[in-house]
Amino acid sequence: MMFKILVLQRLFNLSDDQTEYQINDRMSFMRFLGLSLGDRVPDAKTIWLYRENLTKAGVIDQLFIDYCKELERNGIITHTGTIIDATFVDAPRQRNTREENKTIKSGKVPEEWTEETPKAKHKLAQKDTDAR
Repeated sequence: MMFKILVLQRLFNLSDDQTEYQINDRMSFMRFLGLSLGDRVPDAKTIWLYRENLTKAGVIDQLFIDYCKELERNGIITHTGTIIDATFVDAPRQRNTREENKTIKSGKVPEEWTEETPKAKHKLAQKDTDAR
């Protein structure tokens, strides 16, 4: 089971803490590991310790090489992926004049934003001239 957890980590590019969370959260992960709802899931520290012991013994790379060869022998192709938690955040509206917008759309920065005054420096720091 612990090696299967390392496989899940590699497939989905998960940290130890995220792996623990995902195992508790996803029935597909629990089914892959042979766990039922009432079973205890190894915590992040246990996962770390298992991987650390394999690394110190110098066998972790060979285990994954052998595992991948076995998958290929059985005609299974794996693709790695990433689970992403995306959150939309409202960006503040930019209050630019029409002239400033024309300048920005042409790929330039308005002159009054690049002056050597503190007000201009702060204004330039708050403006996103790359966003379109």
